[in-house]
Amino acid sequence: MNLENRITSFVETGRQLANPHDPLLRQAALTARAENPWFTAEHVRHAMDSWASLLTLENLTEWVRPYRERMEKSNGPKTVGVVMAGNIPMVGFHDMLCVLISGNRLRAKLSAQDRKLLPAIASILISRDPEWQDFIAFEEGLMKGFDAIIATGSTNTTRYFEYYFGKYPNIIRGSRSSVAVLTGGETEEELAGLAADIFLYFGLGCRSVSRLLLPEGYDLARLDGPFRKYAHFYDHHRYRNNYDYHRSVYLVSQIRFYDGGFYLMKEDPSPASPVSVIHYGFYKDGQEAESWIANERDRLQCIVYSGGGADRVRPGKSQSPGLADYADGIDTMAFLADKI
Repeated sequence: MNLENRITSFVETGRQLANPHDPLLRQAALTARAENPWFTAEHVRHAMDSWASLLTLENLTEWVRPYRERMEKSNGPKTVGVVMAGNIPMVGFHDMLCVLISGNRLRAKLSAQDRKLLPAIASILISRDPEWQDFIAFEEGLMKGFDAIIATGSTNTTRYFEYYFGKYPNIIRGSRSSVAVLTGGETEEELAGLAADIFLYFGLGCRSVSRLLLPEGYDLARLDGPFRKYAHFYDHHRYRNNYDYHRSVYLVSQIRFYDGGFYLMKEDPSPASPVSVIHYGFYKDGQEAESWIANERDRLQCIVYSGGGADRVRPGKSQSPGLADYADGIDTMAFLADKI
């Protein structure tokens, strides 16, 4: 299967992802939700719509352009093992796309938290072109029979990944979090975008903002209005349990916090925060904010900032990465083109 055919398959798959009434995808979403209550209909649909908007002929053609010559010189497909995370719906799809669009075989180990959505997409690909049948396999148990590995997990599991997979060409990813730097001059539209950066997927993604850097004297109550769009999260039993639990712990421990009614804000230096909790800290000037970011850079996925910048994401965009927005800043396509 040549590159043009592979691109065409994914373009057609993108069109199908955009259809909210597609019976295969609806059934996969329902089953995924039954297996993982964090995968709400709202969030599964958001993930599918986000990928549908990216899987266009123009986007895919431009994305693969820098790698095309190296892919064409390949000595044939290699088998790439992918150990996938499952913290948010379809989180492993970008790795799946990279492996397959580059002309390699995918041998994937699905997370127990997300076992239905990617096999449904694989079924769509195979229905479009039966050649995909020989390129896609989902493994149970121990991964074996691969030429290279891409593994994503927690900070703790990376040690095991490095032990088991260290002798192979690899990309190994651990846990990361995202932060937003506020100046106090953000518009209501930008704060609404920040709310999406924080609350989409219940804050479970590595691109979810879990800590705010605020100018001294910032009034936390200003965030109540923009954040109110996600107040219905309190009706989700797992989210509510987290909110109630942490609120009780903070009260009993006499820890100061701000209560937004369905979310809590706690002054804390850690970039990672529990579900329903947003950490924050104050800075005196831009240099102090940049110093904190520099010290935590290896633990950060996205930095949201209304002023933009080379390594900054504008409010409302952290949960909508582009094809070339690689996790941990590691170019997966270059790895597949050059390392295996």
